[in-house]
Amino acid sequence: MDRPKLNFIIDIIMFVLLAAIAGIGLLMNYILLPGREAQVAYGRRVDLYLFGLDRHQWGDIHFYLALTMLAFLALHIYLHWSIIVGLFQRVIPNPKTRSIALWIFIIVCLILIYFPFLFSPQVEDRGRGSGRGRGWRQGATEMVKPVANLAEPTRQTLVRGFRAMVIAEWPKSSSRLDRAASTS
Repeated sequence: MDRPKLNFIIDIIMFVLLAAIAGIGLLMNYILLPGREAQVAYGRRVDLYLFGLDRHQWGDIHFYLALTMLAFLALHIYLHWSIIVGLFQRVIPNPKTRSIALWIFIIVCLILIYFPFLFSPQVEDRGRGSGRGRGWRQGATEMVKPVANLAEPTRQTLVRGFRAMVIAEWPKSSSRLDRAASTS
């Protein structure tokens, strides 16, 4: 097979993989809600499935598609290596500056790849019974505390704090069933 056809096929495969990764990410975020959000949305503890797969199984598919995408990306870079080198030399003509830029790029990429392994998760016993061994409203208010301790909270911690506040306030507001019972 000639090289342009191979590049075209690889590009199509990468685009389809990217669309699948994005679609499954949206599915996990907005349709197959995590525990507390599903409880708020449905008013009770529920397990959500789509095509017989739960949120975690879709997450596994998402992960393996991402690994496949990275493999095709590596192949794509390999096939276009001479073009990349030529453009790099044209954009940064000074060899010393080019060398510094290359090392900065390599170091940043290595830090981003190694980043997840720099931290350990916070481990808490769940206790006996369902959930985390305490009322879910108590757990929701505990999620707000880390947001208040940050000097410059990230978007993710702000969203978690907002969700926790909404969850903490949810049982206090009247539901449709409460309003229907009060009118009859």
